Amino acid sequence: MDTKQLSPKIEKILNRQVTNEAGAAQIYLSFGAWADDLGYSGISNYLFRHSTEERDHMMKIMEYIMQRGGKVKIEALEKPKKDPDSLHDCFVKLFQHEIDNTKAIYDIVNLAMEEKDWATWNFAQWFVKEQIEEETMVMDLLDQLKVAGGENASTESLYELDRDLGNEDDEADLARDATMEDQ
Repeated sequence: MDTKQLSPKIEKILNRQVTNEAGAAQIYLSFGAWADDLGYSGISNYLFRHSTEERDHMMKIMEYIMQRGGKVKIEALEKPKKDPDSLHDCFVKLFQHEIDNTKAIYDIVNLAMEEKDWATWNFAQWFVKEQIEEETMVMDLLDQLKVAGGENASTESLYELDRDLGNEDDEADLARDATMEDQ
């Protein structure tokens, strides 16, 4: 007996989103490493922690596919794009990435509605809400950088921004505090 509760189209678009979320985790890792190389350890850890959140999103979708009798397909990721030119460029690129991810989530919602797959439609609503938070998070980063002086921010202002982001509460552990034993 076939127990699959996902149409081929839904399974395909969900698997594409698994890859999107893995790619998002990689982007945040890449930009975190870039920030660390410039001495922004607080921003770096902020981005590393967010990478973990993106990976958690990937796992959430994988679990849903499996719960609905589908097959998860892990695809190769694209190499991260070139490093940002500045903190402003970094945050703008992250914002564009989040906008693109929101569109991908909306594609899932629209397909689920079209197919009257209410379980998937309901599942995707969590991601709709999450994308509002993700976009707001990056808009806040851009606003904080603007208040610090934007592209012409002083070293002192950037130091304070870096410190504040490094101390910001997050669901994930700081990268520097994580060990393999914690896993």
